[in-house]
Amino acid sequence: MSVRRRTVSPRSLAAATLALVLGAGGGLRAQQPGAPSASSTARTGVVQTSDGPVQGIIKEGVRQFLGIPYAAPPVGNLRWRPPQHHSTWSQTLDAVKFGNTCAQIFTLGVFAKPSFHEDCLFLNVYAPRESGSGPLPVMVWIHGGGLVDGESNDFDGSKLARQGGVVVVTINYRLNVFGFFAHPAIDRENHLKANYGIMDQQFALKWVKRNARAFGGDPGKVTIFGESAGGISVFSHMASPLSAGLFHRVISESGMITSLLTSPDLAQAEATGQEFASTMGCANQSASCLRSLSVREILTTGEAFTSGAQVIVDGTVLPRTLGAALSSGRFNRVPLLNGVNRDEFSWTVGMQELSSGHPLTAAEYPDAIAAAFSFSGGQPASQIIARYPLSAYPSPSLALTAAWTDGQFSCAVRQVSRWVSRYVERTYSYEFADRSAPFYFPAVSFPYGAAHTLEIQYLFPLYHGAQGTPHPLNAAQEQLSDQMVDYWTTFARIGKPNFPPHGPYEPPFWPAYKNERDQFQSLRLPQPVTVTNFDNEHKCAFWSNLFDFTP
Repeated sequence: MSVRRRTVSPRSLAAATLALVLGAGGGLRAQQPGAPSASSTARTGVVQTSDGPVQGIIKEGVRQFLGIPYAAPPVGNLRWRPPQHHSTWSQTLDAVKFGNTCAQIFTLGVFAKPSFHEDCLFLNVYAPRESGSGPLPVMVWIHGGGLVDGESNDFDGSKLARQGGVVVVTINYRLNVFGFFAHPAIDRENHLKANYGIMDQQFALKWVKRNARAFGGDPGKVTIFGESAGGISVFSHMASPLSAGLFHRVISESGMITSLLTSPDLAQAEATGQEFASTMGCANQSASCLRSLSVREILTTGEAFTSGAQVIVDGTVLPRTLGAALSSGRFNRVPLLNGVNRDEFSWTVGMQELSSGHPLTAAEYPDAIAAAFSFSGGQPASQIIARYPLSAYPSPSLALTAAWTDGQFSCAVRQVSRWVSRYVERTYSYEFADRSAPFYFPAVSFPYGAAHTLEIQYLFPLYHGAQGTPHPLNAAQEQLSDQMVDYWTTFARIGKPNFPPHGPYEPPFWPAYKNERDQFQSLRLPQPVTVTNFDNEHKCAFWSNLFDFTP
């Protein structure tokens, strides 16, 4: 039985997507000799960027340049316009603290924290102290958060830079209604429209292309990588003609769920934008009224519209849905490393338990299954419950986690690998499967396992969101971390995750993904291993019969 997805409003789909997925002052900082932020830390030399000189700090052999503005503040008349060049400066910028986080109010538990700043287009650079062997690969990290929250500040790129011999750049970009918004009055202004957050990312990539060499990087060897909404973003760049030539490899971590194989078109997004204008008191539907609203007004009065976001098929930045682009070969064909976590939705099920104050019960399980999949086509929950019976799992929470993970994440990620590998020989798939991984959010009644976001700390040490509790890895996990850093940075260097290794542990061989072999690299303890049972383990044949993956 094939069930096609029903059409839903962009706002309701965005809200459903959010339910599933996921500082310093603004302006320039003049160098202050002897300032407390740098008094006990060695300083870098002054680096001349295309906008002006910057100076950072050196920590454990890594140069850090924090809070560099890469575009003009998107405030006032620049709200809901493509990013513009920042004004140049001549006095050295003291790049020793992070810039503002982009406007957001939802925290997804402890993942993020609220911000009321629009002046937020900053990036951070982590570079080895010595580069001796010529220009280094550059890895540009795009943070997750459902396109509604998150920040670059939470990701310390030092280990990737030091162990992997790469230059790491982490970026902020406009989020929620500030970054993904369409309205007839604004769209008639004769500029690129709707996907302002993606345009910010493209603008940052152009900054990297201009400035990579100044930090020891190679502008001809740029890898974009991101998790969750960051993974969705890198797929958007694969699908966007405007991103062609700005990157050369792609890594997506947990970057595709079934619902995101489609996206709202401009007409749908504009209708939502008109609803937003009415809610905000702009009865005349004018661009001037919308731009006169304060950030706080938008985030509070317009809360129903800032709780979700999706990339929009606007016809230019994104000419077609991600599913249509990736399945048809109409994308920027570069090597892809694409993966998923073994227990993605335990994170969401855990947040639901914390919110409700009690674990999911057996009586609640059927309604929870129906709610988890209702937006995706209305298929009968009884079929899912029959394949994921409570008798097969230690608790209803783990049964829901398994069904939700398989039906929304695992098989969708696998489908993307199957599509891309038809056109790109160097396609690699993984499953992060360390079910003992430390978690930074509050404990619940069931084990989180390899939950959404938990692989991040293996690449960015002690990652703990914006408000969570960091936990160190144990010795075995540290080895897996070293192996993952080796895989990721070797891929950035040569377009495949194998040979030559750059860390203390040579990771096991990782074969390219082929449809007929269906091989995933299982990133598990005691060491990674290639598996060929991913399809059966996640019941992908069952899910492909329920969902129509045809874009």
